[in-house]
Amino acid sequence: MAQGAYILAPEGPELSPRESAFFRDSDPWGFILFARNCVDPDQLQRLTANLREAVGRAAPVLIDQEGGRVQRMRAPHWREWMPPLVQVEQGGSDRAMYLRGLLIGSELLGVGIDVNCAPSADIAYDETHPFLRNRCYGTDPTTVTRMARACAEGLMDAGCLPVLKHAPGHGRATIDSHKGLPRIEARLDILDNCDFVPFRALADLPMVMTAHLILPELDPETPVTLSKAGIAYLRENLGLTGLLMSDDISMDALHGTIGARARAALAAGCDLVLHCNGDIDEMTDLVTHSGLLSGRAAERAESALEARRTPVSIDIPAAEAEFGALMKGEVHA
Repeated sequence: MAQGAYILAPEGPELSPRESAFFRDSDPWGFILFARNCVDPDQLQRLTANLREAVGRAAPVLIDQEGGRVQRMRAPHWREWMPPLVQVEQGGSDRAMYLRGLLIGSELLGVGIDVNCAPSADIAYDETHPFLRNRCYGTDPTTVTRMARACAEGLMDAGCLPVLKHAPGHGRATIDSHKGLPRIEARLDILDNCDFVPFRALADLPMVMTAHLILPELDPETPVTLSKAGIAYLRENLGLTGLLMSDDISMDALHGTIGARARAALAAGCDLVLHCNGDIDEMTDLVTHSGLLSGRAAERAESALEARRTPVSIDIPAAEAEFGALMKGEVHA
């Protein structure tokens, strides 16, 4: 049976009877969790199990566990990580980034979370808005590509699917898209030879998240997430032919009702719409206007899940020790 073309979020750490009934009836493709949902390992395991029980299948459960500021599961129950850019700037190697992904993925799988919204393939510039800058994996396309690939491989070896974001590149944005709509004025040929390079190189990853921003040469009025021309460019020019999900549809970069935004994103060519704030009235509007996964979108969703790897055997203390030694420069990758 087809699932809804959306990913939804519970409001708090426990699933209410109303939410359980709503998720059963709306049958989202998957769920996403935030800090408000993460109290301790026992509670989180219970929540992920209850979400899957509500829809009667092993639905994907997503989270943003990037490390640094964007880290939903935190100490004392889970590891704290430096921001990705800080790790790279401190001499972090590909191997260290791989181990970071491996350890994060293992931690997620331990509480029933099997998709991580990482890595970011955005390039950090001097002008990059602080909401994003230290979440990037480097300041040039080669470094970003290498480090994002290493993180993704670590996540996948742990049995966790990565989500590449924010396509086609958010690095030049000077506005936080949670609060407004960025407009990137750089010429398309410049972007294509720099900002877009990591996304093209990582196009084989199973899942990709779009960026809420305007690229005037593609569409002068509509953000990429809602733009047919923008999504076509991601597919045809960057080769992002896997499962394509929107960034959070409730962010202030977008306008109109939640239902209208969802309808526009799907009409533009997104496969899934992401809704994050747990507001059941907004989710009801979204569900009404979104419909079910079908056709090529359903095939891409199935292919993404088939890309899951059997987790490798991980010696956690050894991996942690190697990571620490690499970051101290005691060993060389």
